[in-house]
Amino acid sequence: MVDLSIIIPVYNEGEGILPTIKSFEQHIKTSFEVLICFDHDNDTTLTALKDISARFPIRYIKNQGKGPHGAVMAGFFASDTKACIVIPADDDFNAPIIDNMYEKFTLGADIVCANRFIPGGSMVNCPWPKAILVRFAAFTLYYLARLPVKDPTNGFRLFSRKILNGVKVESTHGFTYSIELLAKAHRLNLKILEVSAQWIERSHGQSRFKVIKWLPHYLKWYFYIFATTYLFKIRHKLLLLLLLLLLLL
Repeated sequence: MVDLSIIIPVYNEGEGILPTIKSFEQHIKTSFEVLICFDHDNDTTLTALKDISARFPIRYIKNQGKGPHGAVMAGFFASDTKACIVIPADDDFNAPIIDNMYEKFTLGADIVCANRFIPGGSMVNCPWPKAILVRFAAFTLYYLARLPVKDPTNGFRLFSRKILNGVKVESTHGFTYSIELLAKAHRLNLKILEVSAQWIERSHGQSRFKVIKWLPHYLKWYFYIFATTYLFKIRHKLLLLLLLLLLLL
């Protein structure tokens, strides 16, 4: 049995998926499998992978719905490993950090976030509207909402089986599930760690990240994180302080 499932939601990636698979071959030492999660049977990704030979298992998981959310959820459901990593199909440059992410999981992390904004990380060729939103969210959630993560919007993330089995996903759009699980883990005081990572705007294929369409769904969890800090955690500390004062009287 493998220890880690790498979930890749795909949409007509064609041969663009091949460098990513090759990078896994070259860099990952952890025992793992790859789950290719697709919407339709004539997806060009499947054709590109038809004759591929790899040292690790590759499974093909059909999304019973449509879109990236359903594809990732299908991957989570099909996996029974200790942890899952969700990674973009065109990410052929971050395979060297996957062993480090899994190691942090073995040290007790329930979520391991890939961070573009700490030493060793980078974000290259990002369209400026998206870059502004990403950095604004990162700054405000870390410095104002006290979320212990400096890159909350990066969907490249490891989730433990504990959180996948124990936390219900309410989101139904895009990659919103990722920030939802992060927000809920923060409220539950689960352990969240980070590793530095790169992010390079895709040079082939079509991105399925829809900023304007998904923004309202992201905002729900953005404010949820603020509520955790200012309505739940601070209130809890005040109640403990009040109890202590009553005991001293």
